Amino acid sequence: MSIKPLSLKREGERLVIEWSDGFRGAIPFRKLRDACPCATCNEKRLQPPNPLQILSDAELRAGSPQPVAMPSRGAYAYQIVWNDGHDTGIFTLTLLRKLSESAS
Repeated sequence: MSIKPLSLKREGERLVIEWSDGFRGAIPFRKLRDACPCATCNEKRLQPPNPLQILSDAELRAGSPQPVAMPSRGAYAYQIVWNDGHDTGIFTLTLLRKLSESAS
């Protein structure tokens, strides 16, 4: 992908990315967390929902999903560390662009 982010910032409950082609995109944190590409999250999405599942203590304390860190991983991705302790998702630039909605 030749399009690169020029800036990433938090605006309320969303991540706003200024892209090198002039597009200003936003991704709500809930949408970003639900799209986590790690193996554990991919496996969870394939399972039918468990109506009796109880939230873990970490999930109860965390409340709504909030990124607490977002280190770059090479020149192609960002790892997002969430307030519930989840940190195994590597979000490629291609995925971040795909998830972005116009921030206008």
